[in-house]
Amino acid sequence: MTPRTPRLSRLRRVVPEGNGGKGGRPAEARGGRARRRGTQPKVVALGGGMGLSASLAALRRITGDLTAVVTVADDGGSSGRLRDELGVLPPGDLRKALAALCGDDDWGQTWARVIQHRFQSQGDLHEHAVGNLLIVALWEQLGDHVQALDLVGRLLGAQGRVLPMSAVPLELQALVKGHDPARPEEVDTVRGQATVALTPGEVQSVHLVPNDPPAVPEAVEAVLDADWVVLGPGSWFSSVIPHLLVPELLDALSQTKARRVLSLNLAPQPGETDGFSPQRHLEVLGRHAPKLALDVVLADEAAVPDRDSLTDAAKRFGAAVELAPVARPDGTPRHDPELLAAAYDRIFRMHGRIGPWR
Repeated sequence: MTPRTPRLSRLRRVVPEGNGGKGGRPAEARGGRARRRGTQPKVVALGGGMGLSASLAALRRITGDLTAVVTVADDGGSSGRLRDELGVLPPGDLRKALAALCGDDDWGQTWARVIQHRFQSQGDLHEHAVGNLLIVALWEQLGDHVQALDLVGRLLGAQGRVLPMSAVPLELQALVKGHDPARPEEVDTVRGQATVALTPGEVQSVHLVPNDPPAVPEAVEAVLDADWVVLGPGSWFSSVIPHLLVPELLDALSQTKARRVLSLNLAPQPGETDGFSPQRHLEVLGRHAPKLALDVVLADEAAVPDRDSLTDAAKRFGAAVELAPVARPDGTPRHDPELLAAAYDRIFRMHGRIGPWR
């Protein structure tokens, strides 16, 4: 497969002081592995929901060596019903990632529509997604989460691999100030990803139940073997930060020789991050993973009113800031796959190991 080259777009670079103007230490100082000229970068994307789907739709345009590591804390909708009834991992975010990796040809787009299709009825199948049922059926048939997802990927012709971050269903819990509008100063424990995502209060912190869940070994291996790890965009507390609460994944992010890019959202998310500035997103990420290091923070240039504050916040992670137009031209707070692909492609080349890979 030859990935489609995205159209180039303007990328503004904001480099923190003290790194020699190169966006961080050179690859040799980081112990990076040199790759042969002409090979593609190994990229791992962490996240969930529509944010991860946007990142994958962009990344599959510039590399054929792509792995998605997906959160498994969803407890709403079709996924929540299957989780409650069958005791399985919630398949919804895994399904969305597989759909995002489908090609742009007739085969890929047909299968993307099929697995995303939801039944409409007056019965028990109402709002169940076809892909959720397919994934769960293969889990039951094969008894192996990874093997089943790989099989679905082959059926769809997915341009990459999809892995759950953990093999056990997780519950997301949050400390929320003002979850009850009648008690705006009180902090309550809110349980469940769907509830956290829609809370009217201010999320202070999140944690997973069970604590210290095991990571899927293939996900850890992918992070350790990557050239680039991409975190975000997505629901900050319910899709992005949970990966940092799985100890083996966080250790892998610390130990990997890959470079790490954090992709910021285009706008605050109602409920979870109302009123958050770009730099505040970084601050809460740092509170949950104080030792996390990053190499690049990517943001849409139109969504950053205070570039100096964002640069200062990124500096605490050891990261350079890259500003690029990555939003859809229609003004909606959604990433444009071509523009985001061009931004990633340029970042990989500017901050990469040897390159070009193609």
